[in-house]
Amino acid sequence: MRRPGLGEGGSGNYVASGYSMHEEENEHLQEGLRAKVNALKSLSIDIGTEVKYQNKMLDDMDTDFDSTGGLLGATIGRVKQLSRGSQTKLLCYMLLFCFFVFFILYWFIKLR
Repeated sequence: MRRPGLGEGGSGNYVASGYSMHEEENEHLQEGLRAKVNALKSLSIDIGTEVKYQNKMLDDMDTDFDSTGGLLGATIGRVKQLSRGSQTKLLCYMLLFCFFVFFILYWFIKLR
């Protein structure tokens, strides 16, 4: 039995509408994919900017640590030089300091 309106031309319209439906779905999926690609592009640009900023900060910190290390090395060199000096000179300074402190304490006790 044939239904009215469904001939060969009718089935062609059915195929065309199926094709159109798939095209619309593909266009919709393509738009979604385009939006995701744009989001990933934006994210990768932001990551690149952050990496450049972090690298600049690390370079600045490296420079600061180098200068601090030089200063610390010079200070340690001076301390080593002091420790290699004569012990009698150091002992004299300590003895003079102790006499000075005892004199000040004696003076405060005497004034009371």
